[in-house]
Amino acid sequence: RSGGPVEEARIPLPDTVEEALAEWKSDEPRVESIGGGEASYYGNELAGNRTASGEIFDPSQMTAAHRTLPLGSRVRVTHRRTGETVVVRINGRGPFHGNRVIDLSGGAARRIGMIQAGRAQVGLELLAD
Repeated sequence: RSGGPVEEARIPLPDTVEEALAEWKSDEPRVESIGGGEASYYGNELAGNRTASGEIFDPSQMTAAHRTLPLGSRVRVTHRRTGETVVVRINGRGPFHGNRVIDLSGGAARRIGMIQAGRAQVGLELLAD
């Protein structure tokens, strides 16, 4: 024991609203636009198969396949026509058809409203933790 007086712990508070907002915004994930293009989706036909990450594919989860992004990356996918967005985790490799840039799970495709058309033009943003 030091035997000295106990100092009161103080948490510094921002002096202005602007400083508080700047600190709050710095807690948000960094976002990097990585382009976009045509998206498609995997339906139930691959349910139960192993993905490139080794997990069992569940079409209801918010996941996707991408050719080059690291497995485990989180990507915000925006349907360019509707503006609907979904955040997916990359757990597979592909797509390997035509000019498609990402294959979404059925659940993610449903979330942004592309089930009926089967494909959609999307924007992609990589979310950094």
